[in-house]
Order: sequence, then structure tokens, then C-alpha cells
Amino acid sequence: MKRVLVCEDEDVIRGFVIINLRRAGYEVTDVSCGEDALRAFDEAETPYDIAVLDIMMPGMDGIEVCKALRERSDSLGIILLTAKAQAADREEGLRSGADDYVTKPFSPSELIKRVSALHRRKSAAQ
Repeated sequence: MKRVLVCEDEDVIRGFVIINLRRAGYEVTDVSCGEDALRAFDEAETPYDIAVLDIMMPGMDGIEVCKALRERSDSLGIILLTAKAQAADREEGLRSGADDYVTKPFSPSELIKRVSALHRRKSAAQ
């Protein structure tokens, strides 16, 4: 099964993402802060294929989480999901190690297509 780690501090958005990923056939683990995302990643018995990270969170933000996850894994697909839509924000996110950058508000079908496309690319590269 394809495994996704979702880190989003807003309950409504996190729930929305989880429902749509599960409907698309993904196994989802969800957390609400960066520290919990790293803990979940480190403690996972089966590795995650994709991480979907919010950028603006209290404590450890999504950019920091992205960098830490990238240090742990070159093969993990990382998508940043954020309200920060400026070009400089996108560039910072991609420089931090993310594979893709989706701005809020977003279409659930677009997010699923991006997750699926990234999963295909990462699977083909292994």
C-alpha cells in the first residue's frame, strides 16, 4: 500500500486531505505539528512514500520539517501545502528539498494527482 504522512496544524484542512487521500487508496498517518511528523517518520515500521507538509505551523515549521526529512531520506516524496504563494516562498520551499509545492486553497483532485504523479516518479527511480 502507498503510505502518506500528512502534517497540517489546521484540523479541517488535515481532515479534508486525509479523506481524499484515503478515498484514492492511500494509507495515511496524520499529525498536527512538525515534531510529531519527524517522530512518526522515525518510528514507522514501514517507510512512507510521500509526506504532505504545511509550511506555517507553530513550533517547527514545514520548511524545517522538509529539510530534516530530506536529510533522513532521498527517496521520500515531499509536497509542501501552504497559503504562502509568492515566488520567493515557492523557491525557498523547493530549495529546502520539496519535490512539489501546492498553494491553498487547492483542489482535492489536483492534490491527489500530484501525490500520485510524485509516487510514480519516485517508484520508477528506485
